[in-house]
Amino acid sequence: MIRHWLATLVLTLVASFASAQDDEMLGFIIDDTISHIGHDFYYSFSERLRATSPMDFNLVVRERPSARWGSLVTVEFQQRLVYRRFLPPNTVELKDEAYEAADQVRMEIVRRKLEVLLQDTTDLERDEI
Repeated sequence: MIRHWLATLVLTLVASFASAQDDEMLGFIIDDTISHIGHDFYYSFSERLRATSPMDFNLVVRERPSARWGSLVTVEFQQRLVYRRFLPPNTVELKDEAYEAADQVRMEIVRRKLEVLLQDTTDLERDEI
């Protein structure tokens, strides 16, 4: 009886430890923008993305502003660049640009997830690639 109880406890602890390592908080879009244009882009971008797709991934929106050229806005998925665009300093239709960017990023994420699923990793673990 005690042996059965102890075995059940050990199995439960191992299963919870394994699932705790696989758990990852998803659905975040990190705002690493600086200027007013960058913040407006981030707001419209995240609004569109949350409205059109399930948030089972994390993104980082970064901005490098320049007084002369505008702002370079990039979006990263799993520490890889999926979107990059210069926004001129006098951007009027920023919402349309952000919506278009969200659609492009969503398509790129789907494409990358599909590549991972179709990847032949019979002799290597995914972490080793």
